[in-house]
Amino acid sequence: MENQVSKSKFKPRALEYFRKVERTGKALIITDRGKPVLQIVPYSEKPADVLRILRNSVIKYEDPTEPVGLNDWEALK
Repeated sequence: MENQVSKSKFKPRALEYFRKVERTGKALIITDRGKPVLQIVPYSEKPADVLRILRNSVIKYEDPTEPVGLNDWEALK
């Protein structure tokens, strides 16, 4: 299976493509006139796996209502 398929080829064989995505775990991109429009990915019940890249990337702000980077704006000087 290619990782891309046109809408016209996908429609009559949708269940076959769904089963392949489920079995292989690889995403499938659906195209319309050569442009990607949809992506079918396997379902994962583990949101921690999906959000792992965000871990430790959030900065704690003491006053969350204050603008961020107020001193960085040239126009305000």
